[in-house]
Amino acid sequence: MSDMAGRSCPLRYRYGAEAIARLPAIDAETLYVVGGLYGNLPALDTIERMAAAEPGPVTLIFNGDFNWFDVDDAGYAEINRRVLAHHAIVGNVEAELGVDGDAAGCGCAYPDHVAGAVVERSNRIHARLKATAARHPDILAALARLPMIARFNVGGQRIAVVHGDADSLAGWRFDATALSDPHNQPWLIETFRRADVDIFACTHTCLPALRRLPPGLIANNGAAGMPNFSEQRYGLLTRISTRPPNDDARYGEVQHGVHIHALPIRYDHADWVRRFLANWPEGSDAWLSYFKRIEHGPDYCRP
Repeated sequence: MSDMAGRSCPLRYRYGAEAIARLPAIDAETLYVVGGLYGNLPALDTIERMAAAEPGPVTLIFNGDFNWFDVDDAGYAEINRRVLAHHAIVGNVEAELGVDGDAAGCGCAYPDHVAGAVVERSNRIHARLKATAARHPDILAALARLPMIARFNVGGQRIAVVHGDADSLAGWRFDATALSDPHNQPWLIETFRRADVDIFACTHTCLPALRRLPPGLIANNGAAGMPNFSEQRYGLLTRISTRPPNDDARYGEVQHGVHIHALPIRYDHADWVRRFLANWPEGSDAWLSYFKRIEHGPDYCRP
């Protein structure tokens, strides 16, 4: 891993899977794991409506990077006020907001295949968000109190909620490509034992995946606040429940009677584009890195 800002993974991001095993579990009937909201208020509106429409109680956990494009003061304040009313853990974006200096940049720990220009733009996006965050010390203090990991119990299934992977806040070993890498399989299998869980729910890498391994499942929701598939315009969240999902679920599995599915977040696209462009007009760093994906989705098909 390079020491370049945006590629490095700070030691303070390391917790180790054994820390997950020591956490007390929070019981839930239906759990929505929402990763990568990226400051998308219309997506948050939709998620809250989806939860309200469920036939029973829903527990929401935002597993990091709920901030990103929300560099306007009003949007930043609203995103954090509403997210922090639920369970939440930090992502690399939140972890770096209150840190002095910019040695880690955005804290993304991008792998080498991500172009240097993308990394540099992400560092500048984060620097602008950090300037906004500095004007809201109460929110910074609340974010600083958030944990990096959480543990839930749904229908007897033990669930680890992380941002990156089982060992690190910005780890990439739960990335869609890494989950299919045969060299990664021994570590993946062993990490279930180390964490003492049946399911990992993660995000961070911006592309969704659902993989069954001998010990259990790994569900990466990709992004709640951006499209995840080519020519599609919805985000995704991971729903884990004792009850089956509605017919709109994109894909999923059932494990020991517990339903694990990816639900589409069909937010108001026009409203989101308007809000995005107000902060990030054509030619800006975020526009260059993300607007094509916002309009057309990534070059990626359903896992």
